[in-house]
Amino acid sequence: MPPFTVFAVRLVFLPAAPAAPQPPPVAPAAPRPARVGTVVVRALRASGRPIVGAFVFGYGAAPDGTILGHEFAGTIAEVGAAVRGDWKVGERVTALPITSCQQCEACTGGLPGLCPQNIFTGTTLLVQGAYAQYVAARAGMLQRLPAGVPFAQGAMVEPLAVSHHAVEMAALRPGASVLVIGAGPIGAGVVLFARLAGARHIVVSERFSARRERALALGATAVIDPSAEDVAGRFAAHAGCRPQVVFECVGNPGLLRHAVEVAGIRARIVVAGVCLLDDTFNPLTGLLKEVTIQFSQCYTEHNFAAVIDAMARGEAKPEPMHTGTVGFAELPAVFESLRAASPHCKVLIDPDR
Repeated sequence: MPPFTVFAVRLVFLPAAPAAPQPPPVAPAAPRPARVGTVVVRALRASGRPIVGAFVFGYGAAPDGTILGHEFAGTIAEVGAAVRGDWKVGERVTALPITSCQQCEACTGGLPGLCPQNIFTGTTLLVQGAYAQYVAARAGMLQRLPAGVPFAQGAMVEPLAVSHHAVEMAALRPGASVLVIGAGPIGAGVVLFARLAGARHIVVSERFSARRERALALGATAVIDPSAEDVAGRFAAHAGCRPQVVFECVGNPGLLRHAVEVAGIRARIVVAGVCLLDDTFNPLTGLLKEVTIQFSQCYTEHNFAAVIDAMARGEAKPEPMHTGTVGFAELPAVFESLRAASPHCKVLIDPDR
């Protein structure tokens, strides 16, 4: 997922079905009329993530003319017709960047992010994103931001909801010993929520020193450099056992095999990394330990609400993840800099900067 997040955005609610493709748009300086069932949001902050995600979900891959940006926060600028609820212009919000069919097994089961026809905001010309002054959102996907949650945090709710969902899928018990593979934005968020879930040992395996330091700031109890240390040995030395839960948050081939190999007896492996290539592992290794492998792809409204609530209560403090704020003029250069190893985790975009 991309490394930039819109800090604040004026929101617009979208219709039940995506509109036909439009010509490559220019980021609007004034809101376009909200369509039926949608709300227009004035984006005040948007966020972006490491370049790998940016390429996967847009940068260098999306059609020309696509406005990127699916992590944002802002104020409602206009409410379209047939919008349910008491949404009002000026309210502070963020939104799930989801445009699903609302009819399939996933949608009717309350899992719109798993809809096979879902379109993520800012990944195609059909649903433009929040790297703009205004962005449209489905009314049903809106989440209010309490007064105690600033736009800078609101723009990071989406990636943190991915992490929250992964920790939820792990069914993590208090006192658990946890290994997190990778400390990019999702791995960093997993550290934060594993700590809040009561994990006793949270060990992070990460090649880059800046990310290891960030993981410690977010609550990791130990860090490992897998390029120089034996992960299994170092984990056991710190926790006194093998991992009971392993989070794979990178998505590179070979890491699922690695997770199965280092996991303890009846451990649960949660795969949150997006691997775009075929991967292999020896099933016997997992069978002999009765390991469970759980994939974690997206989130629900519940995860967004839980993250916002944890922020409002001061329990979730993602500030170490916020590594910079830029305006639109600076954005191309920052994207290019992220092609190489970067110290950034979440760069916020301020449209008014």
